[in-house]
This record gives sequence, structure tokens and C-alpha cells, in this order.
Amino acid sequence: MKALISTLIVLLHLVVLVAHSRAHLQLQIGASSWQTVFIAIVIFIGPLLAAAFLWTRSQTAGIVILALAMAGSLVFGVAYHFFVPGSDNALELHSGHWESVFRMTATWLAVVETGAVTWCVWALKSDI
Repeated sequence: MKALISTLIVLLHLVVLVAHSRAHLQLQIGASSWQTVFIAIVIFIGPLLAAAFLWTRSQTAGIVILALAMAGSLVFGVAYHFFVPGSDNALELHSGHWESVFRMTATWLAVVETGAVTWCVWALKSDI
């Protein structure tokens, strides 16, 4: 059951992330070199790697990797989408279709990542 729910979380995160990435491309909002590496490893690969571990004997490792990847994604996303001034700040964008998509997906990423971290903590503490 833990593997299934965690995998569904990973898939939901991936769907929202792809939509958010599309908005980034449409709005021509780039990232620095270190941000690109962080996004690739922690935000994209981390949850997918966790999902692979979830279906092996290393299920606990998968949940830990998922928790760490989602916590890192959450901190990074909330900081750059809502606090740090710049083109990546969802609150500083003008109105428009892709700006709305960007804001909505930035918010949904924060919601999904918060839920994912909460789920992982609960899953690590429970015996189901």
C-alpha cells in the first residue's frame, strides 16, 4: 500500500511539474546553472528514483529518498516562487494565460510537495 500511494504521489508531482515546466518555457523564465542541476537531480530524478526503490526490498529507502526530494523541492520552489524577487517569482508576474498557469502550478507544486513530505513521515512511522 505504501508503494502504491507513494508512486501515485510521484506521478501527480510529475504531471504538475511538467505543466509548470511548460509555463517556464512559454514565459522564457530560465534558471542558473546550479539551479538547473538542482532541478534535474532533486526535483525530477529524485522522486523517480524513489519510486523505483518503492517497489523493491528497499521500500524504506524509497520513502526516505522521496521525503528528501520533496522537502528539497518544497524549500526551493517556495523560496523562488514566492519569496525571492525575480522572474521566477509567481507573485510578480503580470496577468495572462501562461502567467496564470505558472502561478497555479507553482502553488500546486507546494501543496503536493507538502502533502508528500507529510505522507512520507507518516509512512515511515506506521506499520501498514
